[in-house]
Amino acid sequence: MTRFQPLLALGLLAAGIHTIQTPARAQAAKSGGPGQPAVLTVEQPDAQRTKDQLSALLEHYPPALRGVLALDPNLLDSQSYLAPYPALVSFLNAHPEVTRNPAFYVGDGAVPRPKDTASRILDIWSDVLNGLAVFIGFSMAVGLAVWLIRTLVDYRRWSRLAKVQTDAHTKLLDRFTANEDLLAYVQSPAGAKFLESSPIALDAAPRSVGAPLSRILWSVQGGVVLMAGGIGLQVVSGHVTTPDASQPLHALGVLAIALGLGFVISAIISYVISLRLGLVERPPSARRITASGS
Repeated sequence: MTRFQPLLALGLLAAGIHTIQTPARAQAAKSGGPGQPAVLTVEQPDAQRTKDQLSALLEHYPPALRGVLALDPNLLDSQSYLAPYPALVSFLNAHPEVTRNPAFYVGDGAVPRPKDTASRILDIWSDVLNGLAVFIGFSMAVGLAVWLIRTLVDYRRWSRLAKVQTDAHTKLLDRFTANEDLLAYVQSPAGAKFLESSPIALDAAPRSVGAPLSRILWSVQGGVVLMAGGIGLQVVSGHVTTPDASQPLHALGVLAIALGLGFVISAIISYVISLRLGLVERPPSARRITASGS
């Protein structure tokens, strides 16, 4: 028995050393091993998620509750005020960060100041001008597209007609078997006129109008259209009940009428001056009346 006592003592000593080293190894394994810094896992709260949850909770209560809490954040700590809202009280107890930063979670309670009359008028003018710019841009884009399509169609028609005329020239020249006949035809007035003729015209040539008269007609048309638009704006502004909204329409109507009158007056003055300078040709009927009267 005495022989086994040293062996028993060594076994108990080894078991004690293993028991002491086991927690140390477990702690070292959690800290990343010996010689490495320990990694601490701390659960970070999601502020945005908490804010969304609080917003969803406040939607079940009257809308005025959020406004009152935003105006007076101290009510978040008032148990007497929050007594009718037990779900909100439980949420605030689970998320104490809400009471520490109420401006982020509830709002700062800032009430937008109403705009004065000048600001409202400026906003209305800005909207009107933006709409006018969009309308003008859209009209220009449509006009450009129509002009391009018309030009393309005219070009295709001109090419087709020019090809027809070229084929006619070729077939006519092929009928001359001898050079003397061809030379005689080219030297004749009919042949020279046929060979020098231009491609076939697309449309029948309209009656020529003097350059001053055409510009005068354009001025009259533009003036009439502008005056009609101005009168329409005046009528619309008279039916608008809000004075701030009717003022821009009234101003645009007056401006359009003034521009239209300017175009018409300039057209009349231009016609009188062109008539006295002899730039406008009178029609044949007027000439015959003048000659018979003289």
